[in-house]
Amino acid sequence: MTNNIIVTFDLSKVYKLRGHKKEITALNKINLNIKEGEVFGLLGPNGAGKTTLIQILTTLLQPTNGYATIDGFNILKSPKNVKSRIGLMLCDEMLYYRITGYDNLKFFCKIYKIRDYKEKIIEIAKEFEFESWLNQYVENYSSGMKMKLALCRTLLSDPKILFLDEPTLGIDVRTISFIIKKLNEIKKTIFLTSHDMNVVEQLCDRIAFIDRGNILKIGTQADIKRLMQDEINIEIDINQNKTQLINELEKYEIIDKINITNTGVLVTLHERSLYSKLLSILSKYPIQMIKEQELSLGELFIKII
Repeated sequence: MTNNIIVTFDLSKVYKLRGHKKEITALNKINLNIKEGEVFGLLGPNGAGKTTLIQILTTLLQPTNGYATIDGFNILKSPKNVKSRIGLMLCDEMLYYRITGYDNLKFFCKIYKIRDYKEKIIEIAKEFEFESWLNQYVENYSSGMKMKLALCRTLLSDPKILFLDEPTLGIDVRTISFIIKKLNEIKKTIFLTSHDMNVVEQLCDRIAFIDRGNILKIGTQADIKRLMQDEINIEIDINQNKTQLINELEKYEIIDKINITNTGVLVTLHERSLYSKLLSILSKYPIQMIKEQELSLGELFIKII
């Protein structure tokens, strides 16, 4: 049985504005259970509470109410035990631009008392393809190289859990693809936030949508797509008897719409329970392919938020 490695209990954060009686609720009774080894994505617009949640889970910020456990340790009672198990990447904000890439990684290794750090720095720089830039000032790095350096810094301590806040923000497609590949190879629990739906689709086992401090939906991508899809669009490829099939489908009330495509027809059902009836109709025809059209994660994001 897989253990829940990150658990939150009515986790809340309220900010009081100076000089005002007004309060802003950044997080409202968040309850999450994330399994060990899972890649979990948190999606939401700017100001939804994503970074606030990561900062609380990594002990950088205190919650107003509630608590969380990381690998069994309470974030409020045992912050040192929590910190020893996690790695945090807040975009490229945790880098020092006026020193070299090597010195950035060395400084981090010294803080975390990482042994054999010289060899480990060279090894990870080779793996992430910026070894030739190690002795250059970070201010001269491209955005993609800064993000690679930030991720290397996070990985050097070999943490059990990775918290990644926008790990691909503002970088080129090639570097995004490289980082996705590396993260897919890492066998760790990963909690990430991102506005890049392509990143989330390729990495995450489960996702949650957050807005104004509230979790709106949570589940696997397939589960949420099924729940949120109002109508079911089915592509049917057929070379022979297309007209006959269309004429028969038009007789049934289970079909909302029929559109002719280059390879066949696109049929719209208004209920998933009618799928079996449609299949029984199609069984009489030489169908080459049946494929259900799904909402993209981007379309799902817009629909939920």
